[in-house]
Amino acid sequence: MDISNNQIKSYKEEGAILLRGIFIDWVETLETGIEKLIKNPSPRERSYLPEDGTAKFFQDLCNWNRIDEFKDFIFNSDIGKISSALMASQFTRFFHDHVLVKEPGSSLATPWHQDLPYYCVDGVQNVSFWIPLDPISKEISLKCISKSHLTGKIHRPKRFNGNDLYENDNSEEMPDIENNLGSYDILAWDMEPGDAIAFDFRIIHGASANLNESLRRRVFSARCVGEKTRFVDRKGKGSPPFDHVQLNTGDKLDVEDFPVVYEK
Repeated sequence: MDISNNQIKSYKEEGAILLRGIFIDWVETLETGIEKLIKNPSPRERSYLPEDGTAKFFQDLCNWNRIDEFKDFIFNSDIGKISSALMASQFTRFFHDHVLVKEPGSSLATPWHQDLPYYCVDGVQNVSFWIPLDPISKEISLKCISKSHLTGKIHRPKRFNGNDLYENDNSEEMPDIENNLGSYDILAWDMEPGDAIAFDFRIIHGASANLNESLRRRVFSARCVGEKTRFVDRKGKGSPPFDHVQLNTGDKLDVEDFPVVYEK
């Protein structure tokens, strides 16, 4: 599927767009991969159990090189071509995958945050795809604050428990969005399996709890970067950590962890 000039313009201006049905042919493949992952998670698994005893929130990262279905998707779907168009990049480099499964009735919400300060990359050529494998209402879908990627502000990243991710971090705290929702232009959509939200690493976003007692909220998220994106050492354990990657700030991402999946 080709991306239109209007979609590229909206992505640049708004920071997040909905792409209806763009990965519909890959839903079954990704479903199979997620079930394999849940049965055999990686050491990077981060599942959270709510204190109120409701259902868990499963997360795992960076599994494309051991889950064949994920590898098939990133190399053989149109994700590279779509990313290249949205990023205005001559090629697409795959950054990492992230699986997020909120089981029915989970009371855990994903706090408002930006992705960029968690990552070992810097630059404006980037895109995340949030791909649900279940029909979901906009009430429990990803929510993005329109144009927040253009403020020039990188807010202090937090762990899920609210603690600072990095020591001695002097960046600005995230504003109290939840108690001032009327002050923001929030982008959210009802979604079907195979739809995708494409969003900028810098945009402020979050997601509500899955209080639906009968529906799982399975999401495959894929992150891509472009030709001008560079490595950055943030002086702390990011998410994903990528501790083993031997690069210095400013280096190109020319290592096997970040394969090129599309070239114009």
